[in-house]
Amino acid sequence: MIQTNEIWETLRMIDQEKLDVRTITMGISLFDCVCDDENRLAGRVYDRIARQAERLVAVGEEIEKEFGVPIVNKRISVTPVSLITGAVKSPLPTAFALDRAANTTGVNFIGGYSALVQKGMTAADRRLILSIPEALSRTERLCGSVNVASTKAGIDMDAVKLCGDVILQLADQTKDRDGLGCAKLVIFSNAVEDNPFMAGAFHGPGEGDCAVSVGVSGPGVVKRALENVKGQPFDTVAETIKRTAFRITRVGQLVAMEASRRLNVPFGIVDLSLAPTPALGDSVAHILEEMGIERCGTHGTTAALALLNDAVKKGGVMASSHVGGLSGAFIPVSEDIGMIDAAACGALTLDKLEAMTCVCSVGLDMIAVPGDTPAATISAIIADEAAVGMINTKTTAVRVIPAPGKKVGDFVEFGGLLGRAPVMPVHPFGSETFIARGGRIPAPLNSLKN
Repeated sequence: MIQTNEIWETLRMIDQEKLDVRTITMGISLFDCVCDDENRLAGRVYDRIARQAERLVAVGEEIEKEFGVPIVNKRISVTPVSLITGAVKSPLPTAFALDRAANTTGVNFIGGYSALVQKGMTAADRRLILSIPEALSRTERLCGSVNVASTKAGIDMDAVKLCGDVILQLADQTKDRDGLGCAKLVIFSNAVEDNPFMAGAFHGPGEGDCAVSVGVSGPGVVKRALENVKGQPFDTVAETIKRTAFRITRVGQLVAMEASRRLNVPFGIVDLSLAPTPALGDSVAHILEEMGIERCGTHGTTAALALLNDAVKKGGVMASSHVGGLSGAFIPVSEDIGMIDAAACGALTLDKLEAMTCVCSVGLDMIAVPGDTPAATISAIIADEAAVGMINTKTTAVRVIPAPGKKVGDFVEFGGLLGRAPVMPVHPFGSETFIARGGRIPAPLNSLKN
């Protein structure tokens, strides 16, 4: 039951503190589209999505208008495409069908051009990964992901090596847009099946035929709340964040239930992540600085982020009957004005970001590196982050953009929610011999829980 005082509090957060629902995402299973003809498969995929999601955008706009809650994006996620293309020669016709379906339904993005290869690659997985540069450079709204590691399986280093090569190719094929294609590709460890956020959203094989999920946001709301407890102990800080996260998540719960009812689709989850934007007043970095950190990235940043992430989860989980996805604090550099400023002045480095990913929601996100960065270095960055996720039994990810023709200190410009980012330095020492070994890094001892 939504109380009257919650409604008034929500209106204040929307009007003054940039509260929004970041996305309504409809997950759609494509298993019933499978066939052995790639053009017929593509046609079935298009028809399935166009039919199932034809009212998604309209319903989202109705809810925005009636409830006064901004819904920034309407999105679709689908079954990982490598799982439905095993009997065809190329997944590319399906990629283009997905993009056409996204255009027809009017959604902002469609995710699921994905492969799950944490323990090895099938022929279909390999074909899909190799096709990613062409698929994502020739489409507008399609997003993809590759899960290369898990706590149960270890790290597939052959897939890690391949992903480094693919990322460089994708950057080159979108060099006229500062490597923008790489912003649509995420490399995961411990990917979750119900994530509503792009670019890593897919509708996992353990999900039903269809579901609607919501991802909430609200860094500005949390920062404003902390301004009222300046100088007080961390116990008070944590309690303040918990109470605020509860209120934010209640908004997501309301929107998700209403969208589920109107679309006649099961309610999936509310992802209670704090997702920033490049707009002033909507920054996770500024929350950490409000706790007393002079600049995000300096000593104490990881501890502050750990407190924030934990308090968000504790507060949000009490506000919704179904919490899932990633749920925590995101730290995408190009999408957070505080992170952008911290990286530009040198306070925030790649190494510090890696440390922060041990305690945040996902990982190394929307980071621009020099365009001449070797593929092996990119693969090694992926391997490091995959190891963080594997050992700590958490989801981690890498979304890195080798910016063609750019060097350290230059900026890449993506616009919109993707923002802008300073090109950050990578270590000059090579990782080629390490990456060339291939094989699989074994699962850790803590994977043996049966």
